[in-house]
Amino acid sequence: MQFKISDLGSRDIVNMADGAKLGSVKDVHVDMETGQVISLVLSGGRRYFGLLGAGKDVVVPWDKVKKIGVHTVLVEDTM
Repeated sequence: MQFKISDLGSRDIVNMADGAKLGSVKDVHVDMETGQVISLVLSGGRRYFGLLGAGKDVVVPWDKVKKIGVHTVLVEDTM
């Protein structure tokens, strides 16, 4: 299956352990020497309806990404 990195932004990132949505892809870390993806950076989202600022970004190592589907990316528990 082929896809563009920019397509990851439209997919739900879901924790396989509990089915929780972890956030949307904000950035991708790439090894400049090999061209391989190192990790996904997910937006932490807003806490308390945005009143207290944004949550922390979540970094998901690429080896934790287990399945990339049409609408969803499944990752192993990263917490």
